Amino acid sequence: MSLSGALSNALSGLRANTRSAGIVSSNISNALTDGYGRRELALSSSTLGGSGGVRVDGVIRHGDPVLLSDRRISDALSGNAETLQGFATKAEFLLGDPSDTGSLAGRLGAFENAFITAASNPSATQRLETVAQAAKDVASTLNTISKGVQTSRETADSAIARQVEDINSTLQRVEALNTQIAKATRLGQDPSALIDERQINIDAIAKAVPLRSVPRDDGMVAIYSIKGATLLDGSAATLEFTQTQVIQPQMTQGNGLLGGLTINGRAINTSQDGPLAGGTLAANFQIRDLDAVGIQAQLDGVARDLVERLGPGGADTTLAAGDPGFFTDAGALFISTDETGLAGRIAVNTLVAPGSSEIWRIRDGLGAVSPGEVGDASLLQAIQSALTETRPSASVALGTVERSMSGFATELTSSVAAYRVNNDAQVSYARAQNIALRELEAADGVSTDAELQVLMQIEQNYAANARVMNVVGDLMQVILSI
Repeated sequence: MSLSGALSNALSGLRANTRSAGIVSSNISNALTDGYGRRELALSSSTLGGSGGVRVDGVIRHGDPVLLSDRRISDALSGNAETLQGFATKAEFLLGDPSDTGSLAGRLGAFENAFITAASNPSATQRLETVAQAAKDVASTLNTISKGVQTSRETADSAIARQVEDINSTLQRVEALNTQIAKATRLGQDPSALIDERQINIDAIAKAVPLRSVPRDDGMVAIYSIKGATLLDGSAATLEFTQTQVIQPQMTQGNGLLGGLTINGRAINTSQDGPLAGGTLAANFQIRDLDAVGIQAQLDGVARDLVERLGPGGADTTLAAGDPGFFTDAGALFISTDETGLAGRIAVNTLVAPGSSEIWRIRDGLGAVSPGEVGDASLLQAIQSALTETRPSASVALGTVERSMSGFATELTSSVAAYRVNNDAQVSYARAQNIALRELEAADGVSTDAELQVLMQIEQNYAANARVMNVVGDLMQVILSI
């Protein structure tokens, strides 16, 4: 080998080591950066002209596509479980602990006890006022819980609108990054930073919709949901959704009163069996259209059972068939076909509401012409018996089981608690899986210890190449001095 060849080889080694040092420093500085893929310089032996040397072939961005895909799906499942858990926790809070006097079960228990106390001394107006106040507390609690459930539906609807907007804008960014990556690849430039940015954007979508990315030419990718919906393949798909600001119990997607979801103008199934199922987007649809609706239906069933136990044909024989009972539907007679949303409308009959000048009607009957015997506790006892009577409810939402009034409330509370416990278990499993996958992903990422070892090797190689250049220089000086 000639001296010029040796010098050329040493120079190529210096250039390669300089480039490698830059990449290692980038790896170390981005060790904790989300979406950053560890880089490594691709080198090969240069054979052009037969002098050897080293050639820089490009930059390799390391990453496990299978692990990345699994982690993204895990992100979606974890987000789905956490969203449902959040709603379940709120629903349980709204109903309250049965041992709490402010809970639905507690309010109903106090209502029943108020009748027992009043029956022991029916002439005491203060005890009748206590019954009226307890009744108002029951109605107010049902109203509050119903409002809370509908607020959760509105929150879910708002979250859907926000997520759809975010998904659309992020897909457009990924489309633009695809174009830039393809251009850089064709020009022989390093697209690693662009790929990092694209990964971050795809990760942002993945929590809302579980997805997979498929490689395309020139470093581009296509994105599909795991259920097969095309989100990006060349051009980005457009999702559309119409938000509803105020949601009432009777409003559903099925009856056209709530917005559905479209992809490129085509309506899709928004349930957990739909093409975008599995992430936070589907979880919010489930809350709005299924879970909250189910809890509202059971709550309305409890309200209906309460209204009917103390309505016409019940313990108060002074009520005519068309008269509103102790509890009313916003002041009017309850009609069985109007059960949906009853918990939000239920109110105490103004004749026996707190502060009424005719509070004696609690003792003598809402339809009584005049006050009866002040010592007659028969109606108070009959109403208390009606509340504690074990019987089936007319509400389909409560099933065919036989329960007392407070029994139905306790069963509703228990079912919501079980719903929350089930979601807690789902969250625990999803989080454990997600943490494990992220740890595996991190293990395949940047290790600062390993990078420092590489940096030491680069230092040694750089010094060796520099030494070669010094030796060549000395030899040339010897030749020139002859």
